[in-house]
Amino acid sequence: MSENKKTRTLTDSSDAGISRRRFLSRTATGAAGAAVFHKTLADVPQTDPTKQQGVPPTALGERSPFEKPERKVISNILSTTPLQDLYGTITPSDLHFERHHGGIPLIDPDNYKLIIHGMVERPLKFSLDDLKRFPAITQSCFIECSGNNGEYYLADRKNTPQSLRGLTSQSEWTGVKLSTLFREARINSNATWFLAEGNDAAVMTRSIPVAKAWDDAMIAYAQNGEPLRPAQGYPVRLLLPGWEGNISIKWLRRLELGKQPFMTREETSKYSEPLPDGRIRQFSFEMEANSVITSPAYPEKIEPGWLEIRGLAWSGSGKIVKVEVSTDAGQNWSVAELQGPVLVKSHTRFRYLWNWQGKPAVIMSRAMDQTGYIQPTHEALRDKRGLGAPYHLNTIVGWDIRPDGSVYFDVKSWV
Repeated sequence: MSENKKTRTLTDSSDAGISRRRFLSRTATGAAGAAVFHKTLADVPQTDPTKQQGVPPTALGERSPFEKPERKVISNILSTTPLQDLYGTITPSDLHFERHHGGIPLIDPDNYKLIIHGMVERPLKFSLDDLKRFPAITQSCFIECSGNNGEYYLADRKNTPQSLRGLTSQSEWTGVKLSTLFREARINSNATWFLAEGNDAAVMTRSIPVAKAWDDAMIAYAQNGEPLRPAQGYPVRLLLPGWEGNISIKWLRRLELGKQPFMTREETSKYSEPLPDGRIRQFSFEMEANSVITSPAYPEKIEPGWLEIRGLAWSGSGKIVKVEVSTDAGQNWSVAELQGPVLVKSHTRFRYLWNWQGKPAVIMSRAMDQTGYIQPTHEALRDKRGLGAPYHLNTIVGWDIRPDGSVYFDVKSWV
């Protein structure tokens, strides 16, 4: 009976009509209430940051005004990357360090030409469009100035990671293999060197072994998914992964093949390093294993307890295989964790969990690459190579942590 009664109630037309009227009445009342609610909400000032009226998109995206990483301009030819303000391993294109020899030229891509000549069967001239017709490759790697040693600041306890090691940056580069172009030009088998020449006011030139072209050299026309920035060689630059930055010629316009190095006066003098035994170290192309702790570092202030020591390591000889961290000025070392991906000739992030007890400490890092090379102390490098020129000084540096938690550059690590 109860089930039949329920069925009749649901199917009775009079009850259905009453239910419909009630429903419409309630709906109208609810709508009116909702209208009042929305009107009231609109009249109330919005204090929730997530509900503020936004701004429309612009043609060029911008960073949040709360994030202000900046390059430090050292002079009209030099600026450094704010390593302590970055995440991951890719450097934003506008924060890539800069080093110039004759200013930044403005080159019309429609008039651009790259010439390959000398000891070749087919001297060739390529436009930018010609280069883009070849199969493209993309690779991530760092570029580092051979003078990336903070030489201007080493006696200053207020050094930052940027002032110590800010002449290195990493990008994703796109272009064509240099070996592809050399095959097109059919270079002579006796050609063992080539001259790379830039189109800047200094007409920057460097001598480079042909073997590097067959290895991993490339002609790059894009950086981080966009055309090269003018300061990075627009429209085309030479890229020699893992080698000192000064020979990755920007604004590239000419490649000449030959049997001998095309030595310039600058290469002969400035980039030669006298050794303690009277010999001269020349053609020190590869950038040796290096690292720097980016946090904690000056001007941070830390609190007692657990924290992560974080930093960057890199090597021009291949992959970083290990980074060690010391919290007692190099007396003892512990293995840090490498943050993937770990790529060849690329920046690698590392981290080490440390429980700081509020006592004075000096923290350091040292890197090892796949060849077994270990980043040296300043004393060890000085004993081996002497004072020499201020290049390839990839020595261990440290941070002095005071009892109040303030962090300063450990000047003693460079003495």
